[in-house]
Amino acid sequence: MALAIEEAKKAEKINEVPIGAVIVYKGEVIGTGHNIRESSQQTLSHAELFAIQEANQYLGSWRLEDCTLYVTLEPCPMCAGAIVQSRIKRVVYGAVDKKAGCAGTLMNLLQEQQFNHQVEVTSGVLQTECRALLQDFFRHLRKEKKKTNRNR
Repeated sequence: MALAIEEAKKAEKINEVPIGAVIVYKGEVIGTGHNIRESSQQTLSHAELFAIQEANQYLGSWRLEDCTLYVTLEPCPMCAGAIVQSRIKRVVYGAVDKKAGCAGTLMNLLQEQQFNHQVEVTSGVLQTECRALLQDFFRHLRKEKKKTNRNR
C-alpha cells in the first residue's frame, strides 16, 4: 500500500485527486497508476485502469488471476467492473469512498455472486494515511477556490 500512496502523491503533484494503484504478481510490482482525469479530460483516466493496463502488458494477458491490486481509495463502479473483468484475485484498499465505493460501501460489485468471478477484498489498510491525502487535497482546493473568489 505504501507504493500505492507514492503513486497517489504523483497525482497530487500535478493537481490531480491523489489516488494511486499498484498491481503485484508473485511479489513483484507489474503495474502502477495514478489518477490523471482532470489533466487528460478522459473519463477512463483512473489509477486502477492504468495499473491494469500495465499489468496486462507485462503478463501478455488480459487475465490477472494471481494478482493483487492495492489502491488508496475504494474502487468506483467503473474500476470495480474492470477488476472483475480482469480476474484480479484480491483488492486491498485504504480509504472508503462514501460517494462511489463499490467494494462494500455503496455496493459490492467485487463480490457479486451473479458474476462469474469474485474478488477477495481487504479494506482499511493504511486508511488514515490514504484518507488524509484526500482530505488535505480537497481542503487545499477549497482554500484556493475561496481565495480566487475573494480576488474577483
